[in-house]
Amino acid sequence: MSTAPLEGMKKDMMINALELLRSQHDEVEDLIEQIEEMEDPGKKAELFADLADNLAAHATIEEKLFYPSVNAKNTHESLVEATEEHLAVKRLLSDMMNLDVEDEHFDAKLKVLKENIRHHAHEEEEEKLFPKVERMFNKDELAALGNEMIAMFEMLMAQEPRRNVPAETAQAAELQPMM
Repeated sequence: MSTAPLEGMKKDMMINALELLRSQHDEVEDLIEQIEEMEDPGKKAELFADLADNLAAHATIEEKLFYPSVNAKNTHESLVEATEEHLAVKRLLSDMMNLDVEDEHFDAKLKVLKENIRHHAHEEEEEKLFPKVERMFNKDELAALGNEMIAMFEMLMAQEPRRNVPAETAQAAELQPMM
């Protein structure tokens, strides 16, 4: 997921946190589809590195900024589940980073990764979290949070965040205290 589609949002300085996360979920799914269709091993490896960076940065902004900001009595259970889903994704990514893209297990793990990401995004967006957050925060608060999240995301993307993933596979990210 490149930051290019998000640059227009940045200029407006009104990056709704939920819209940003939805956009990132969609972009990750697009990257996975590109990887699935890619036959050139070199390009497939490049796309996977981009996917791994984007997933690592996305998980970090959720765990460090978004989840702490929305952790409340009515969201806490969903956030605990979301951090466990992130852990499963990080473990898959870590495994995949140790495989050649031509290994038959790489494609199998990519399918499992895709299913996990779809499940996680659907639960966040439609079922458990985003509808509650929309009721908890006003437009300006969501924009302020979104701006903070995109700034961190861009900073992380400049540092190849996938390299941190193996060190983040022992346990789920710790949630900050409820607001």
